[in-house]
Amino acid sequence: MSPDGVLAPMAVADRAPRLREALAAAEVDALLVTDLTNVRYLTGFTGSAGRLLVTAEALVLTTDGRYADQAPAQAAAAGVDVEVAVGATLADQDRTLAAAVPSGARLGLEAASVTWADLRRYEREPFGSELVPTEGLVEAARAVKDVGEIDRLARAAAIADAALTEVAPRLLDRPTETEVGLELDFTMRRLGADDVSFETIVASGPNGALPHHRPDDRTIVPGDLVVIDFGALVEGYHSDMTRTFTIGDVDATQRRMYDVVLEAQAAGVAVAGPGVATRDVDAACREVIAAAGWEDAFTHGTGHGVGLVIHEDPRVGRSSTATLAPGHVVTVEPGVYLVDHGGVRIEDTILVTDEGCRPLTLFPKDPTPAAPG
Repeated sequence: MSPDGVLAPMAVADRAPRLREALAAAEVDALLVTDLTNVRYLTGFTGSAGRLLVTAEALVLTTDGRYADQAPAQAAAAGVDVEVAVGATLADQDRTLAAAVPSGARLGLEAASVTWADLRRYEREPFGSELVPTEGLVEAARAVKDVGEIDRLARAAAIADAALTEVAPRLLDRPTETEVGLELDFTMRRLGADDVSFETIVASGPNGALPHHRPDDRTIVPGDLVVIDFGALVEGYHSDMTRTFTIGDVDATQRRMYDVVLEAQAAGVAVAGPGVATRDVDAACREVIAAAGWEDAFTHGTGHGVGLVIHEDPRVGRSSTATLAPGHVVTVEPGVYLVDHGGVRIEDTILVTDEGCRPLTLFPKDPTPAAPG
């Protein structure tokens, strides 16, 4: 991001050529992209209906009449040379796509987004000599962010930081969870977010023992731990951050929970860097919590990629096989959840760099709500 806050342009036009290089390894001659997030990534088109055919020579985007003007305008703004074909029905669009598939081509389908009904339609049309399931071709490219994407992720994180700075002191005024969540959502929008990344989590007292609790009318009172997990959306890119606050005097177990999770989160961030297996980041967090005797109270993975989707590759967990690389943006978010004491989770979104990593979420980790003010 430039000093004047202007976001760097995104290199959307460079993405389809890079994808074509991956098609040979997948043993396909062309790819039919049906996941709308992947369509957006490759073309800049943000509509709710669209399919993109990627061949060695061309890009063909089909959509319906609602997007007859929007689709070509967004692709042109992104610098993408794509033929946009409007069809009133899926059958019309199928015929357009089938006609653009080279004769005898092995056509890759995105297995995760093609339904059984879709497959039966594609088999009826002469889409290619063979339909081949593929997995993760575009997602693998999306995992490594360009400068423009990083700028938008950083802007979203900065908005979330600023919103929590404004709202956190309100925790001392005995608000309800719902009131805090609504105020946080509104503040992010007021500060420039296009939307929230996901439904904001505000979990106080016993509700904090539920990792994905939805805010309710419980009043936040002294003695509570309060978990706040939220994010902002900027031009399609998400932020994700969790902070846990202590309200008034908390008991010794709650204080120890906080200290252990803080240490675990720092251990995970310290390990993260290029060439590091994501399961090793998970292990670094988990070892600290296990040493404290709470291994079974850490009930979820340590993190996930963040980008055009709030949970995307690479995953950070025990069973993950991914390796971190420069340009990956992932979360590190260990937690401890005890029914009788509540929960603690601390999360940062970090950018993997050539030298290691740096956080995009910068809100302090002091658990006292008034501290940021």
